[in-house]
Amino acid sequence: MGIQNQTEVKITTADPSALGLFGLAMVTFVASSQKLELTEGLSLILPWAFFLGGLAQLFAAVLDAKHNNIFGMTAFGAFGLFWFGVGMTWLIQLGAFGEQLAAAADPHQLGMAFVGYLIFSLFMTVGAMETHKVLFFIFVLIDFLFIGLSLSSFGIMEEATHMLAALAEMGIALLSFYGSAAVVLNTHFGRVVLPVGKAFGIFKK
Repeated sequence: MGIQNQTEVKITTADPSALGLFGLAMVTFVASSQKLELTEGLSLILPWAFFLGGLAQLFAAVLDAKHNNIFGMTAFGAFGLFWFGVGMTWLIQLGAFGEQLAAAADPHQLGMAFVGYLIFSLFMTVGAMETHKVLFFIFVLIDFLFIGLSLSSFGIMEEATHMLAALAEMGIALLSFYGSAAVVLNTHFGRVVLPVGKAFGIFKK
């Protein structure tokens, strides 16, 4: 009876969170500029929504799956798909698929999607407590973003809730730039260059 030799091959992949956070930072930075009336229109937000908000985060999600990181995979995957959905929504509203489709659009359906993502971001915020504090506060701002988007989509205190969403989105962008830089520089130099804060340690010791 022959002896079978088994060889295990370990494939190491880099931490994808830097790319995922950079994608999130870029799309929210550009999108919030429109909400804050620093820029106008949706047309030139679309490329950043699809390629940075969408593709970059989906790519990070796939790599996080290889790391067996269910939190990172789910977060980057869900938000990557979110930006594809938002980009498609803007295309419909802009009439890219015809005036009939644009005219039939009900903004309350978009509001329901925002409520769904608010539910998602709330339980992900709980999970983020056991990552690090920068990521936790990014999720807190995401919660406020979806609160503002949900309420404004239903016409509830529209001006105030739109501004809440705008400010939260710019905050997400700035914190995500910092978080991305921290992952790259801390890993590259092998020491803490940009601190991100320890996990709260409430659920996991």
